[in-house]
Amino acid sequence: MNDTNIADNAAMLAEPLPSLNTAGWGAKRRDFLRMLGHGAGAAALSPLLFACGGSNSQTRAQDLRAQLVQDEAFWTEVQKLFVLNPAKTFMNIGTAGSMPKLALDVFDVENRKKAAESSSGYSNLLDLRRQVAPGFGVDAEELAFSANTSSGMCHAILGIPWQAGDVVVTTNHEHGGGDTPLNIARDRYGIEISRIAMPVGNNQTAATYQNLFDERVRTLKTQGKRVRAMMWSSPTYKTGTLLPIAELMEVVKAHQLISIVDGAHLPGMMALDYGALGMDFMSGAGHKWQCGPGSTGILIMRNKIRASNPLPLPSWYPVHTSAYTPRDRNAPGAAPFDIAASVTQCGSVHTPMFQALVAACAKWDEIGRKKIETYDLALSAYLKERIVERWGIESLYSPKDDPKLVCGLTCFNPFQNKADIMVSAKSASFVTRMQAEYPQGFVIRNVGFEVIGAAAQHYGVRVSTHLWHDANDIDALVDAMWDLSRKMA
Repeated sequence: MNDTNIADNAAMLAEPLPSLNTAGWGAKRRDFLRMLGHGAGAAALSPLLFACGGSNSQTRAQDLRAQLVQDEAFWTEVQKLFVLNPAKTFMNIGTAGSMPKLALDVFDVENRKKAAESSSGYSNLLDLRRQVAPGFGVDAEELAFSANTSSGMCHAILGIPWQAGDVVVTTNHEHGGGDTPLNIARDRYGIEISRIAMPVGNNQTAATYQNLFDERVRTLKTQGKRVRAMMWSSPTYKTGTLLPIAELMEVVKAHQLISIVDGAHLPGMMALDYGALGMDFMSGAGHKWQCGPGSTGILIMRNKIRASNPLPLPSWYPVHTSAYTPRDRNAPGAAPFDIAASVTQCGSVHTPMFQALVAACAKWDEIGRKKIETYDLALSAYLKERIVERWGIESLYSPKDDPKLVCGLTCFNPFQNKADIMVSAKSASFVTRMQAEYPQGFVIRNVGFEVIGAAAQHYGVRVSTHLWHDANDIDALVDAMWDLSRKMA
């Protein structure tokens, strides 16, 4: 199978979405569609949606709902791309997404071609990576296909030649996908791990987290410690706090550190230019918000010195590969090489998985990654305002008012008796009953995490809102959660 055929396959299988007739729309309505179409992101979403609604949460929610409904015809067509079971409402994309029909078709066609021709997969998939890389703001040699986020984090962390006494600054809200290779590096190489206790809720700003990391690094250096790297999640899978990459990269550059981002939820949800952000490593999932097959991931590896990050490239060696050529990336006059090939190529790769991932990515590029991001953020903002209406602002673990910290994940305490959130079994029961007892069959999840000053872990309820949801789904979800919270009081 020739990998270059994937673009033709995707184009053949994907029908363009219909354009909307905006004749007769008011100026505010057209402004919202213009924002969706031309890319605003979180920073532009906030003033348009929140400033026009005043400070009252109910007013904000009304404005958000009105604007979501105004573009509902477009997103109704998008929803038709998927084969989701109509008996359930899937709001746990943070754990697993769903392949659109066109990706399923590519997966099926390419699997059958592979079987018919007894094809191997000895390839670094460069043709496929070239198709995907522009959507993420990097060159093909900087974008690797991994097995998933955890695999990418292992590649990134365990490929660094650590020395005993190196310190990595991170948080106490990290996923095991990042914590596990950090712990291996601790036990194998003698590194130290310094964890920042994460504040939660809406009383945080981007500066809060930037200062926390900067102060920790400065304190460690004052103690004579050799701080080598920062690792953080954007967003955290526990509370849905989008730790501000640009601001944390300022700390990285000021202290000349290696930057490692667990971006499991970024691909397919947020439209980020990774070249412009400049992190050394970003590991994301292909199967969550990007809606590719399972066992696919995207690992961004900085391989160029850009204005966004003028620091020398970190020393790094592949740990799971069949393609290795020793090189000094920082040697004078050294030309960039395909560092991502060493992650992508390890024996015979099952190419249909990544061909289907590329088809999903192509559809996202066609719709517009900024358009998807803005819709996801509008859904998330609407959900948060509805939660605040019912449960109060103090129930939120996720921030809502600093646009640099928001994403498509929402985590909160749904219980009338607030202390019940520290009872794991009760939180788990809430999640189970939301699917079993309501006709919409809501699929959500809970997650445990530390809260500063709390006597025990909190087990917050987490909801993911994505491009197959609409305002009606959120209304029904909030009503059901409120009903169940009163039953469980």
